[in-house]
Amino acid sequence: MTHKNALQHAVFKTISQSAETLGLNTYVIGGFVRDYFLKRGDAKDIDIVAIGSGIELAKHVAENLPNKPKVQIFKTYGTAMLRHDDIEIEFVGARKESYTENSRNPIVENGTLEDDQNRRDFTINALALSLNEHNFGELLDPFNGIEDLENGIIRTPLNPDITYSDDPLRMMRAIRFATQLNFKIEDASLKAITANKQRIKIITKERIVTELHKILESKEPSIGFKLLEKTRLLEYILPELTALKGIEEIEGQKHKDNFYHTLEVVDNISETTDNLWLRWAALLHDIGKAPTKKFSKKIGWTFHAHEFVGAKMVYKLFKRLKMPLNDKMKFVQKMVLMSSRPIVLASEVTDSAVRRLVFDAGDYVDDLMTLCEADITTKNPKKFKKYHNNFKLVRQKIVEVEERDRIRNFQPPVSGEEIMKSFNLKPSKEIGIIKEAIKEAILEGEIPNEHNAAFELMLEKGKELGLEVSK
Repeated sequence: MTHKNALQHAVFKTISQSAETLGLNTYVIGGFVRDYFLKRGDAKDIDIVAIGSGIELAKHVAENLPNKPKVQIFKTYGTAMLRHDDIEIEFVGARKESYTENSRNPIVENGTLEDDQNRRDFTINALALSLNEHNFGELLDPFNGIEDLENGIIRTPLNPDITYSDDPLRMMRAIRFATQLNFKIEDASLKAITANKQRIKIITKERIVTELHKILESKEPSIGFKLLEKTRLLEYILPELTALKGIEEIEGQKHKDNFYHTLEVVDNISETTDNLWLRWAALLHDIGKAPTKKFSKKIGWTFHAHEFVGAKMVYKLFKRLKMPLNDKMKFVQKMVLMSSRPIVLASEVTDSAVRRLVFDAGDYVDDLMTLCEADITTKNPKKFKKYHNNFKLVRQKIVEVEERDRIRNFQPPVSGEEIMKSFNLKPSKEIGIIKEAIKEAILEGEIPNEHNAAFELMLEKGKELGLEVSK
């Protein structure tokens, strides 16, 4: 059976003609074919495998395309890449691979299509469609990948133990595909991942983070994190999360399992936002609970200052995983640090408390509210409704206070320069005292956030400090 429908884009005809001219058997393989059968929309990446030189084929194709795109050549890997119509097309010669123990980079030699399909990570990624004129569109599926697609199964073409040991990144990819597609990893594969878990150490942090991002960007990220925990990969990657697992009981008092609670929060927030860094904040919002957990007979279980401790842990975690230590990390830190503030506020929604929340959260106040709403995981319908209604009130109050008092990204209505000029001062601690007094008075609602009222208070405070107004 042929699948010419998959190959309607004009670029496939050009590749087919170039392959015929060069006498190369050529196939489209991997993600493009998989996603065509899964009906997952238009592909932006196409992998072409040629039995011979992929680089020569890429050059020939580029010459015959209307825009004659530039060909990027990666000689070390024997691959070439070009862009056409917003599609990235990669060309490679069919390869046979063998591995050494300390690297996921294989020793490569020329091979057949069968060799190339054997080296693929999963049966669903080993599907190939012929681009040869005599059997254009014919499916080559040596490992029953179509059946695995229909049954929603992640399986390796060859022995999973060898597949994962050779390239341990495939363990992360298996879990990522299971999460994105909501597929099941077959038992032999799952056991092999657990058996080879320590091999993840040879994979660069950047590669691991790329897969973590894709898991977090999925519709239901908890699928992936449960699998990472089940296979014990998580303790090598994010030990801060595995430390949250389990329920302790002392004198009949228990605390909730903060690991599974965290995964519920991540799934909740994923229903309302695509913001990757807000999803990271949901994943890490409780990491400070493991090191701060204490039991006292009077109060029971406590996690004092877990937000503060957690925010400091965010920096160490980002650094260890070689993630950006820029505004993205600071955003996650801020969300973790402030994650309990709206919860406390919800019981008594005062103007001054809302002003302080907006002052501290700035532009991130809406993100913070989204995180706190996702943090409601109670199974009690009455409590669930009550908490959500309280947060609605907080959100309304934020809008009211913001319209009236303009606290977001607060700038003092009286500047340091104006204070210095008014009292003929040089830089000194008195300026800081006056500015702080003005800020506090605005946040407490004692004066409006405007120049005249702030100027009057400045004069009053200056008098208290024994300062004289300059003439």
